[in-house]
Amino acid sequence: MLSSSGFQRMGVFYLQKNKGGVLMNIKEQVKIILKGAAEVINIDELENKISRAISEKRPLIVKLGLDPSAPDIHLGHAVVLRKIKQFQDLGHKAVIVIGDFTGMIGDPTGKSKTRKQLTREEVLENAKTYEKQIFRILNREKTEVRFNSEWLSVLNFKEVVELAGKYTVARMLEREDFKNRFVNHESIGIHEFFYPLMQGYDSVALRADVELGGTDQRFNILMGRFLQKDYGQENQIAMFMPLLVGIDGVNKMSKSLNNYVGINEEPEVMYEKLMTIPDSLIINYYELATDIHPDMIEGIRLELANERTNPRDIKMRLALEVTTLYHGEKAALLAQENFKLIFQRREMPSNMPEFVIDENRIKSKSITIIDILTEAKLSPTRSEAKRLVSQGAVKKSNVKITDISDSDFKNDDVIQVGKIKFIKLIIK
Repeated sequence: MLSSSGFQRMGVFYLQKNKGGVLMNIKEQVKIILKGAAEVINIDELENKISRAISEKRPLIVKLGLDPSAPDIHLGHAVVLRKIKQFQDLGHKAVIVIGDFTGMIGDPTGKSKTRKQLTREEVLENAKTYEKQIFRILNREKTEVRFNSEWLSVLNFKEVVELAGKYTVARMLEREDFKNRFVNHESIGIHEFFYPLMQGYDSVALRADVELGGTDQRFNILMGRFLQKDYGQENQIAMFMPLLVGIDGVNKMSKSLNNYVGINEEPEVMYEKLMTIPDSLIINYYELATDIHPDMIEGIRLELANERTNPRDIKMRLALEVTTLYHGEKAALLAQENFKLIFQRREMPSNMPEFVIDENRIKSKSITIIDILTEAKLSPTRSEAKRLVSQGAVKKSNVKITDISDSDFKNDDVIQVGKIKFIKLIIK
């Protein structure tokens, strides 16, 4: 008997019921799968695969490859993970391929020069960090994590030559990054040509039904389709998710551009950052950063178009939804209340953390504002603390601090950095 939440019987996932208890049909599954997608190759094949999976009472194998070279995940990275989670909620099986073998080459996508090869130790350490983060999004019980060294490291040289023979140098040079480097007489390592071949072979080894990735992974994912056909398998569906625009509303989300929302950031920080996105990105974020049903998003789109609701209120619902996904409803509601206190009522939060200082340090004036900012972890480094003070981003009991050597503090002083970071000084 099917449960309304699990679509599982004897360990086999195959059908989904919606909240009303009605079996979800193929068109409904496809509607959810296509939400926010930039491109799917192709939709007819996807419908056929879902139909056969239902009739055969088996899940689709949905693959996502991760090259563990930069393990800190933000909402931009999470776009494909959220889509994988939606597949899981529809009863399908996620297979996360940790590229411990390909990671030692490094994905050349978008690179203007050969990437530094990681050691196996570096790759495995990053992979551990990735695993901890991806399960903040994915259902661990419905996820299989594989390392591609399992099948790539055992290929003998004859098999490697046969794999290399399935694609031409001319076709490889159709890739924009390779083509540009070739035209500009910049070096291209032969081993870099193997990266897309190896990623494609991952799909062969797994007999993947669907592979997800960003639009920047188009060449590599299509390689999987090409190789599967050459190895006598059915082509995987290639699904490309768009790159999420950062909170600045201009560039793709990136830590280096400081326009990101990290999935490990405190709920108050996450909520406040999401409230800064331009109104033009509201629907985009609903599509790419939440699991909300496409029909509900269409309703939100109409709200905005008809100006029935203030965009600020819709953005608050968005910020609450995303923050709830990563921190739970209770923490998200507290973050929302904190935002209302600070930004709408211009009050200080009632639950700010306390920072205890030895009174001898106060009397001797041996502690400065820079010490407080770094020791209380309001700033990651002393140089960053100095920059914050010089830019006028630090206040003491609502008075802006301009002197980095300020050492005049009293009990219950409130130190504020930016709009959302507060501590209360307790002198003992």
